[in-house]
Amino acid sequence: MGTLYIVATPIGNLKDITYRAIEVLGSVDYILCEDTRVAGKLLSHYAIKQSLISFNEFSENFKTGNVVSDIAAGKSVALISDAGSPLISDPGYKLVRECVIKGIKVEAIPGPSAAISALTVSGLPPDKFLFLGYLSKKQGKRKETLRSLFTILQTMMGKKLKPTVIIYESPYRLLTMLKDLQEVFGDVDIVVCRELTKIHEEVRREKVSEATEHFSKIPPKGELTILF
Repeated sequence: MGTLYIVATPIGNLKDITYRAIEVLGSVDYILCEDTRVAGKLLSHYAIKQSLISFNEFSENFKTGNVVSDIAAGKSVALISDAGSPLISDPGYKLVRECVIKGIKVEAIPGPSAAISALTVSGLPPDKFLFLGYLSKKQGKRKETLRSLFTILQTMMGKKLKPTVIIYESPYRLLTMLKDLQEVFGDVDIVVCRELTKIHEEVRREKVSEATEHFSKIPPKGELTILF
């Protein structure tokens, strides 16, 4: 029986990959990736010649069975996402769960994570945090989630438990997210991390209204992490 390796890859700066990740990516029978073009650039940078198979949110359901069969037959497979740690707001959970059920070894090759990187530079308390990933694209459902979150946080604070909240957002929805956030939580202090580890890395610490004003004038680019 083979092994499924969950391999973290850089979130921006290619130098952030680990020696172990390079070793594993070069030694497995094939690599599952969200986008073969993105993965191809990473492998090319490190002169790794490897078979790539597209494995994303649209194909995970029907490809999982074949992958599990391959590993059960003795093949070793690596799973990577376009950036960061697989499964964290990325595909792979169903595959890992099926491997666990079948008694197949699943091994983590740890590395970069946008959420943890943002938390460490935010200046917010890191001892307790609540990661929500991407909220719904639909404004109604997103507001409903934020209202539920507000209630949950009020209860936790009553028990002297105040976690830092971490949310991912795309540049296309950032402004509506900030407006929804202010509507539910008020003009609270937030941190917005953009393009972490890249040339144009930006970490803004300000009120929600100030972030809204800034990004209204300068449209954001790249994936963002919001903390408060």
